Amino acid sequence: MKITLDVDRLVGEGKITREESVRLKELALQETGSQGLNLLIGFGVLATTGGALALLRSAPASIALGGALEAAGIALSARYQREWGTLGLILLLVGALTASGGILIYTDGKIEGYVAVTVICAVVGIVARSGMLIAMAVIGLSACLGAATNYYHASYELVIRQPALTVVAFTVLALATYRLALRQAPETERLAVIASRTSLILVNFGFWVGSLWGDSLWFRPPSWSLGSGELIPDWAFAVVWAVALIGTGIWAVRRNRRWVVNTVAVFGAFHFYTQYFERMGASPATLVVGGVIALGFAVGLARYNRALAALPEVVAS
Repeated sequence: MKITLDVDRLVGEGKITREESVRLKELALQETGSQGLNLLIGFGVLATTGGALALLRSAPASIALGGALEAAGIALSARYQREWGTLGLILLLVGALTASGGILIYTDGKIEGYVAVTVICAVVGIVARSGMLIAMAVIGLSACLGAATNYYHASYELVIRQPALTVVAFTVLALATYRLALRQAPETERLAVIASRTSLILVNFGFWVGSLWGDSLWFRPPSWSLGSGELIPDWAFAVVWAVALIGTGIWAVRRNRRWVVNTVAVFGAFHFYTQYFERMGASPATLVVGGVIALGFAVGLARYNRALAALPEVVAS
């Protein structure tokens, strides 16, 4: 659990000593440096994995190389944690991603390939205490339900083929991993929280796509025009999404869950503007009104975060 403290204010109120404030600031600086290092490692892992897959051009070779790197990473982490622990972690990450890419190529992107990747990322993520792999395991699970992304020149796409199933499945997973986090030691608690947060994002993606397209469930729609063949109409997703956002936001404010409050605010804005422009269209007037409302969202969210940061007591994030 992360906490927010205004140490200067606490010193001024006499609740902690100046020496204690210096120590807390030093610890915060170490945490910031650690986050920066983790970001660099994450980008390096992704670049290395992509380059290895492009060079090998062979699924079996990628799987074999990935397995060898994972084995080396486990050996280094277990036997030489102090000297080579960071290198072992990097080898685990690169190995898991390289093997996963090879499996997806070998299975031609079929569901069994994504199931295997989900299991690999989850297991290696737990062993390596890697939040990135845990998040990727959850995303891999979403691919088993038909979720995907796409990019072409200056355009990005999000694909959710089963919005209703995505919402239900990842709501259950988000709640289950959140409850699990409450019973875990700090390190494993962090992994469970990451899984819960990633699941919450996917729940909102399911609602977002469903609010535009509806859901034909397992039946293939007659065409890909909006609302074609829907069994659950788009307005049902829009209404339930709004209720879910409000309910989750109220719960998060009462529990001082800042990350959840910010996430609800962001997707609340997504929801509002999606429905607003779908129904009102884009015109100078609607753009002006939308801009004013966006400023109101931003000011309200900034005031909420400042209010939490100014509290003298510990605030869970």
